[in-house]
Amino acid sequence: MKRVGGARRWSRRQIALLALLACVVPVVAKAWHDTMADPVVNRTSVALRGLDPADAPLTIALLSDIHVAGPDMPPERLERIVAKVNALKPDLVLIAGDLVSEKRTATHIYTPQEVVAPLGALRAPLGVFVVPGNHDHWFDLPALSRELQRRRIRLLANEAVQTGPLVVGGLDDAYTGAADLPMTLAAMDRLEGARIVFGHSPDTFPQVPSSVPLMFAGHTHCGQIAYPWGGAPAQLSNYGDRYGCGRIDEDGKTLVVGAGLGTSLIPVRLFTHPEIWLIELRAK
Repeated sequence: MKRVGGARRWSRRQIALLALLACVVPVVAKAWHDTMADPVVNRTSVALRGLDPADAPLTIALLSDIHVAGPDMPPERLERIVAKVNALKPDLVLIAGDLVSEKRTATHIYTPQEVVAPLGALRAPLGVFVVPGNHDHWFDLPALSRELQRRRIRLLANEAVQTGPLVVGGLDDAYTGAADLPMTLAAMDRLEGARIVFGHSPDTFPQVPSSVPLMFAGHTHCGQIAYPWGGAPAQLSNYGDRYGCGRIDEDGKTLVVGAGLGTSLIPVRLFTHPEIWLIELRAK
């Protein structure tokens, strides 16, 4: 900046720098707000085949992609989210993988005990169930499994469980090639009740038979960094944005894909938000 005749005159470089700051600062502020915001509670209702009217309605809280790591998802923040989930009073809690993040951009990587401990406070009369995600496999799935077991949280990896009037199938992670849908369906066939399945990736959905009318998943983060007008430049799905986010009704089945709570690769969300899904099951 120069003085000309007693007045200050801005150089082109200074003007360009100020213009750049004027653009960058609001975007950074928006990104941090979107990253650290309280989870939005999305609600939907599904008429589930096989559910007895005497057992309905039931509510399921769907969480996914918690990605405990610094700076954006320390255990203390997860504790507050768990309290919010409990306040919704779900009958069943499903966590669709990726409890942890080992991203290089993390400011702190937590131990399996620190990652899982806040989840021990989840309360649901029909139980809390988890399926593995790709980051759980890459991090230390056996150690995470031991911590979950200590807190009476059931890890389902190509297995099924009967809880109340529901048969819940849990797929191992499809992204790492560990998912075995036939094994999971066989385990479900040995049990009685209205059938639902959940897994980390939504990409198994087209292969799920119509006898299992409801599936839950995560993994995509709804793009994590999206366009302000909707949509995202990339989706972590082989089907693009077909199963990228939200509720999808297709071929007589329903899929709910959660945006997750934490972040992957970089600790930033932009024009997406952390979310909890609360699904009411009605008798069909």
